Amino acid sequence: DYTRDYRFDYFGFKTLERSYLMRINGQVMERPQNLLMRVALAIHGDNLSAVQESYEYMSEGYLTHATPTLFNAGTNHEQLSSCYLLGTEDSLEGIFKTVTGAARISKWAGGIGIHISNIRATGSRIRGTNGESTGIVPMLKTYEAVARYINQGSKRNGSIAIYLEPWHGDIMEFLELRRPVGEERLRTRDLYLALWINDIFMERLIQSIEQPDGPEVMWSLMCPNQSPGLCEVYGEEFNRLYLQYETQGRYLRQIPIREIWRKVLDSQIESGLPYIGYKDHVNRKSNQKNLGTIRSSNLCIEIMEYSDQDNYAVCNLASLALPRFIEGSGRDAHLNYRLLAKVAGVACRNLNRVIDINYYPTEETRRSNLRTRPIGIGIQGLADVFCQLKIPYESDQAKELNRLM
Repeated sequence: DYTRDYRFDYFGFKTLERSYLMRINGQVMERPQNLLMRVALAIHGDNLSAVQESYEYMSEGYLTHATPTLFNAGTNHEQLSSCYLLGTEDSLEGIFKTVTGAARISKWAGGIGIHISNIRATGSRIRGTNGESTGIVPMLKTYEAVARYINQGSKRNGSIAIYLEPWHGDIMEFLELRRPVGEERLRTRDLYLALWINDIFMERLIQSIEQPDGPEVMWSLMCPNQSPGLCEVYGEEFNRLYLQYETQGRYLRQIPIREIWRKVLDSQIESGLPYIGYKDHVNRKSNQKNLGTIRSSNLCIEIMEYSDQDNYAVCNLASLALPRFIEGSGRDAHLNYRLLAKVAGVACRNLNRVIDINYYPTEETRRSNLRTRPIGIGIQGLADVFCQLKIPYESDQAKELNRLM
């Protein structure tokens, strides 16, 4: 129904034209409704009733799929998933295997999160050459080059988030990477940085803040090559291992914990980064404890999945526009919960089809996605719903409505 194209405003049209609509030799060859039908056909193939249902809900504005799905549906390489969580092995081969995987994923419009807390710190011995490691910064320059060079089919820049735990020996250099001043060789201004913080770090920080006139509260920086296993554990098990290494003197150096936090705040003020994720809390709430310890989130720090060097976690996303489910006006305005549940069911079915038909850039992504089948159905427009229904945002009624939705 091409009349629905006119529901888009000028900004929406230009966004679709710039990045989403198919082109041949630079010429736009489809309209917005063709885009939505292309997505529905790619997901459901010859199941025409499912195609019709998915198209109608997308066309009417109830449901939208993730950007990679809109980019790649109906093409020769249907990479339809949004974000990927990668691990890497602490070896030359392992590092460049992850670099290659990141490049392939970025080529097909995937956002990337990589955890590197297991990579040895600056000065650590390299047995093969009897040399010393130059640390994580030169390695991250390589990932930055990948993000710059592999620009997702000329549609948007590559995006990579790097996760590091605060006990790592290179944490201070890591926190300098996005600062607007300094040597370019020590900066990675095209990477997104994230801290994967342990509870014991925050406990010591709080102790330091609450006792400003007392002795300095120290934090020990360690090398995963000399103090192994910290990445693989969380909670009390992490605390025991960390304190054991401290007692044994197996740390590189100790610095006041407030000095680290001050650098975190300086970086956030100047660049908006690093993100903050809480490792222990994430793992306590994880439904993948059977797989192992979750070591990072994704590019946007909203997806929590297990990943390692052999299993690159994948997130398959869609979103519902809540204001479209409001019926009536004024005092008669209400949310159609029955329709909301039906469209959510369609989104769930679509995402499971995405997992089955997806083009996987690497074997590690295919293995993980087919084994765990993760999906994420998000919402947008929650504040608009509260506004239209005349419900105060922080009221108990708003909390109950949010829970029901």
